[in-house]
Amino acid sequence: MIHIIGAGLAGSEAAWQLAARGHAVRLTEMRPTRTTPAHTTGQAAEMVCSNSFKSDDINSATGILKAEMRRMGSLILTCAEATRVPAGNSLAVDRDAFAMAVTRALKNHPNIQWVEAQVDAPDLSLPTILATGPLTADPLVDWLTRMTGRDQLHFYDAIAPIVERDSVDMEVAWMAARYDKGGPDFINCPLDKDQYERFLDALLSAERVPLNEVDTPYFEACLPIEVMADRGRETLRHGPMKPVGLDNPKTGRWPHAVVQLRQDTLAGEHFNLVGFQTRLKWGAQKEVFRLIPSLEQAEFARFGNIHRNTYVQAPSVLDSTLAVKSVPNLWLAGQLSGVEGYLESAAGGLAAAFAVDRAVRGLDMLPFPPETVLGSLLYYLANASVKDFGPTNAMLGLLPSLPEGRVDIRGLKRSGGLRAVKSAKGEAHRQRALEALEGHLQTAETHPDLGPGPSIPGFRSGS
Repeated sequence: MIHIIGAGLAGSEAAWQLAARGHAVRLTEMRPTRTTPAHTTGQAAEMVCSNSFKSDDINSATGILKAEMRRMGSLILTCAEATRVPAGNSLAVDRDAFAMAVTRALKNHPNIQWVEAQVDAPDLSLPTILATGPLTADPLVDWLTRMTGRDQLHFYDAIAPIVERDSVDMEVAWMAARYDKGGPDFINCPLDKDQYERFLDALLSAERVPLNEVDTPYFEACLPIEVMADRGRETLRHGPMKPVGLDNPKTGRWPHAVVQLRQDTLAGEHFNLVGFQTRLKWGAQKEVFRLIPSLEQAEFARFGNIHRNTYVQAPSVLDSTLAVKSVPNLWLAGQLSGVEGYLESAAGGLAAAFAVDRAVRGLDMLPFPPETVLGSLLYYLANASVKDFGPTNAMLGLLPSLPEGRVDIRGLKRSGGLRAVKSAKGEAHRQRALEALEGHLQTAETHPDLGPGPSIPGFRSGS
């Protein structure tokens, strides 16, 4: 029996991977009996912030990571493809349908025992994957701190509000993707200079939710919109309100600033405000966000909120297979391990399952090669500077440099400029990553061909 604690993105993927390899799995989830400040259901893999698994560009870091995960039969990506909603060049899902699909697949698997309970101190006589996420309950955080001898780091994270599609004034807003890349899947709400300044003044003066731990830092990749605004009046125009690449069909020009809304459900009735995670009080959110042109009558299906996230000092605690170095029989996966993002969390669950499978079979550990995006993430966790460590997303910059001559940088600069160089580098990284993964899986003789993942009754097939 293998014990997995937490049925989020990482725990769900780990449970599926191990069950598919023939192992008996106990998957313990405390929700809905005990919930968190961000969750609202007891479903597996509930997405509480964005509903996106990021770019589908095949040569981007996330595109390559998805290819690696698909090769290994990812449950999460199979369910995401089956419940995807339009989002330009990104993979976004109907979060409720997605969570139900994952939950159904796990509960119907004969090798998985689903247990609804809170675990405060795991029994490490069983191989255990701790995948309780950034909102791990305090007793379990205390236990992990005692076991590792390291204080846990934590930071504040915020989620964005969701509005009802029918309450958006489409006489002002328009549908488009930036530079028309992908389908016209985003609602774009334009602001001229005066409207932007008025919105900014209201945002900066609006009442905010007080924080219980004033010294706790924010995660830089998910700053509240008002905290970004605190850094300068032009910050938002270079961030989530960037108008570049969005021609307003009513003027033929880029607006001064823009707010983008992304579809959040399959039926298309709910849209979230992209990049508008916030710690404003709910009443303030309604007043401030209704200053955005086309959202004057917006009805909010969900307001944004803020919560504390927890993760370990991975370089001190984990090796490159996500095993806790000082505690036998314990692995960490997902955001608790120090990765950031839904896709990266699911990939961590897959990697932890791979390691536990080998440990249970009495085989040597086999870290994923750093030439793969998954391997580069794990290598970063194990080898980053302890002093400067913080959660990370998948990035091409984490991969080893390409061999000299693999990309003709000079020739590409002359013929196509920096964009051509970037594209060629991404393609070369992708080819090398998938070649390295194939070699890795062939070396791991016990790795089965898990196929494309489960079929999801009631949902359309993924592309």
